[in-house]
Amino acid sequence: MKVFRTLGVAAAGLLAIASISAAELNLDKSHTKVQFTVSHMVVSSVTGRFSDYTGNFAFDSATRRLTGANVTIKVASINTEDEKRDEHLVGPDFFDAENHPEISFRVTAPTTLRLNGATNVPGFLKMRGVEKPVTLSVIYRGSVKDPWGNTRHGFQASVKINRRDFGVNWDMKLDNGGLVVGNEVEILIIGEAVEKPAGD
Repeated sequence: MKVFRTLGVAAAGLLAIASISAAELNLDKSHTKVQFTVSHMVVSSVTGRFSDYTGNFAFDSATRRLTGANVTIKVASINTEDEKRDEHLVGPDFFDAENHPEISFRVTAPTTLRLNGATNVPGFLKMRGVEKPVTLSVIYRGSVKDPWGNTRHGFQASVKINRRDFGVNWDMKLDNGGLVVGNEVEILIIGEAVEKPAGD
């Protein structure tokens, strides 16, 4: 029993050291895109984006260890370049923004990211009040110092979901049996996160 207690204390110490070394990163909205693509009438697709969102991460650039992540998207900021369609999307048929104003993602387990290669990052996506486990494919592009002394980290994260799993069930069938709006939705975030300076 004493051995197990000792191992437990050691493990807790290692976790504490890891959490201390992880820096806080925040999405830079000036250099980030949050968008989605869904099939339209089988033969084409519609791409939209969200302009209001926040994201913060706990990340150790030396080890490329991601120990925490939270992304929150305001549904009402959707833009598909069609005002009437956007009004439909934020309404009860789709996102129901009045009752569920946010889409969120959170990381559930520490993950070491590959450099310039895809890494599976498990987490939970919550949309329209429904939270489900998903796995993001994340490509970490590395870091660089900008001319103002900030450390910037580049990345790309994507995931494909079935909208019906999250209660987005509006449907209209075509004469050939296809759907006006496809069930599979690809979510893609491409951008930069800025490292918060130590001591701030």
